Amino acid sequence: MSFIRPEARAALRRWREVLVAALVGLLGLSWIAGPGGLLAWVGAALLLASGALLVIGLQRARFRTGAGGPGVVLVDEGEITYLGPLTGGSVAAAEIERLALDPTGKPAHWVLDRAGQTPLRVPVNAEGADALFDVFATLPGLRTERMLAELRGEAAHPVVIWERRPLRPEGLRLH
Repeated sequence: MSFIRPEARAALRRWREVLVAALVGLLGLSWIAGPGGLLAWVGAALLLASGALLVIGLQRARFRTGAGGPGVVLVDEGEITYLGPLTGGSVAAAEIERLALDPTGKPAHWVLDRAGQTPLRVPVNAEGADALFDVFATLPGLRTERMLAELRGEAAHPVVIWERRPLRPEGLRLH
């Protein structure tokens, strides 16, 4: 039996890194203001670490769109596997040529293109889809803030978030 409502538990789980960053920052501030001396230096280091953890936690919380969507996403050593009710597949992170967000589907889908294969379409709210944040963060040159803005935006058409080698002519801009 749990004394926490499911909605509150889901909110705590979504913002867990931010909450930990706040607790670490409070500990650092108490060590700076309290005993002083060597512990004040450790408190300052904790305060800096909490700032970095806060930024990362905010990005991760914005990426998490919920769970309970169709299918399950598994990430194991750079291999993304999607097991859906109608489709599925697997792709290595190193093989991804293009990452796009298709908001036209209900729910929206991440579209992972690879050379010579059909694209892997993963719903943004599939169970375990929050693990994709770490995989996407390893893509060279990916702008995380742009990805998060597109995820929260209300685009009417698929949007290319990242490309390994642009397929468009050199002078043509993406946006």
